[in-house]
Amino acid sequence: MNRESHYFIDDPSLEHREKTIKFFFRSREYKFITDAGVFSPDEVDPNTAFMLRNIPPLAGSLLDLGCGYGCVGIILGDQCGLDVTAVDINPRALRLAERNAKLNGVQMRVMLSDCYSAVEGKLFDTIALNPPVHAGKEVMYRMFEGAPAHLESGGCLYIVLYKKHGAESAKKKLLEVFGSCETVASDKGRFVFRCTKV
Repeated sequence: MNRESHYFIDDPSLEHREKTIKFFFRSREYKFITDAGVFSPDEVDPNTAFMLRNIPPLAGSLLDLGCGYGCVGIILGDQCGLDVTAVDINPRALRLAERNAKLNGVQMRVMLSDCYSAVEGKLFDTIALNPPVHAGKEVMYRMFEGAPAHLESGGCLYIVLYKKHGAESAKKKLLEVFGSCETVASDKGRFVFRCTKV
């Protein structure tokens, strides 16, 4: 299996290849410990970076859904002073997210979760998602469908997708789930969508 195929499953037999990467965002340098078996171990994923740059200032609580090694929750939590919960199905990624939160001086709850299983009954002001496209549409659409039940009234889901990864069909699904879906930013086939719970 190639390294990309591991990031959404738990494979404890996978050899460790830890490294530290740096990411500059709004005049601050962030450091993230990454490893084999997690998504985008060599750099902060360009789609993730595009989403971060196009989410407006936030307040309240954030769910970093499919958090990986934690960069979205850590950066938005730090920049906006948010109450952050970060969830992922991959225990290796979660261990890194915990370490990275400490490394960057950010308070963040980190929980093992299959989509929303660990946060049932909890509501958030914002959910941020760079969906695991290689896990398939069924998993992605479960993430979309579960979002309204975990958002406060007026809360938003922000999602980033590439056109070649099904952005158009994803937007149709989001319209079906939320009734509206706004394109916040687009560039070279990359889109950030915002869906608001009314």
